[in-house]
Amino acid sequence: MSKPFVSSTQTELLEQIKEKIKEKNVELLHLQFVDIEGILKHVTVTAEQLDDVVEGKIMFDGSSIKGFSPINRSDLYLLPDLNTFAVLPWTVEEGYAEARFLCSVTNPDGTLFEGDPRNVLKKTIERAAEKGYTISVGPELEFFLFKADENGNPTLELHDGGGYFEPSPKDLGERVRLEIYRALKAMGFTIEASHHEVAEGQHEINFKYADALGAADNATTYKWVVKTIASKFGLHATFMPKPVFGINGSGMHVNISLFKDGENAFFDPNDANQLSETAYQFIAGLLKNVKHFAAVTNPLVNSYKRLVPGYEAPCYIAWSASNRSALIRIPAKRGVATRVELRCPDPSANPYLAYAIIAAAGLDGVEKGLTAPAPIDEDIFHMSGERRAELGIDNLPENLGEAIAAFESGEIGRATLGEHVFNEYVAMKKDEWNSYRTAVHAWEVERYQGKF
Repeated sequence: MSKPFVSSTQTELLEQIKEKIKEKNVELLHLQFVDIEGILKHVTVTAEQLDDVVEGKIMFDGSSIKGFSPINRSDLYLLPDLNTFAVLPWTVEEGYAEARFLCSVTNPDGTLFEGDPRNVLKKTIERAAEKGYTISVGPELEFFLFKADENGNPTLELHDGGGYFEPSPKDLGERVRLEIYRALKAMGFTIEASHHEVAEGQHEINFKYADALGAADNATTYKWVVKTIASKFGLHATFMPKPVFGINGSGMHVNISLFKDGENAFFDPNDANQLSETAYQFIAGLLKNVKHFAAVTNPLVNSYKRLVPGYEAPCYIAWSASNRSALIRIPAKRGVATRVELRCPDPSANPYLAYAIIAAAGLDGVEKGLTAPAPIDEDIFHMSGERRAELGIDNLPENLGEAIAAFESGEIGRATLGEHVFNEYVAMKKDEWNSYRTAVHAWEVERYQGKF
């Protein structure tokens, strides 16, 4: 396998990593990557193997990772991103610690493996760079805390009964969030806010935006840290979109901007909304393509039980400068902070695939010079069907089956994910939908068994 190129900056970074390993007496290195669903995987090696790690010599069986490689071409390798090195604060003991790298997956010849979601996002970043753009992403991931039983398995009992922005004693998650904050801060995150969300047992911790790859790395790390710290309190943290009927579900609002020559390409001080032509085109691209990428941003059967009227989650395709019932809104800050907020994604999505396809959809609008429709400032949730039809407001897919059909029929999925990931993803989601569609659920038994 060819040895990866190491720049002088990376050489300096590697020396800093070696110093940190020595300072903290790091004994174990966890090499992490995600599968097509975004589930974190890792293999652990000793710190003495750091040189082999950096050169991408650590091999694994790709046929054992869902959607990766066939058994006759199973050898894959892990190439760490040195920028993702972090000592794991919960492992630090007197004279001992563990650390991690997030990795890209490579083929035996050193080329990037096309089935790796991280590599999919890299391709979209390269496509934007060819047009002179860099992509900035700031995700907001909500989660629920449930009590766990004596074996650590989740129960159906929420951890608290607090509401939006409520403090202790109603917010029993305050201490848990504090420990999550401390862990994330120690791993290099800049935390901007931490609070109880609208629903009972629901929480949010916001971290600073980053470039698209860094944001996906951060979202993946965040989900892992939240679950790890929660378990230490005897709790189960879930990023399931709608774990409880009758209350709000969890979203992953995605704030995205394009920058060109160091300037925010979405900002125009002379426009009525202070938005540039590029911003309007990007919005138009999202609106045009959203039905064709919802299967990626909202990937579960359960995702579509969140996308219903009445719980703040959008289900209608429209945009507004401020209206939170719209699919897309423009947060108030302008200048360098000008951004488009897409409100339909949920935190069960694979961040690498989600940010790739959202960016690609917006860029499609920019490249084709699409025109955004008029903004909708009325409360869409309380509109009549006739009024929505009059305004030309369409619906998001109503279930995973519809979403997969739209994903297959559109062009954005295959073009962004590539043949390998696209085909594996479609097959995986069709299996999931068919399993759900043919299962007999408790609701059906309760409603029909005694009646018919």
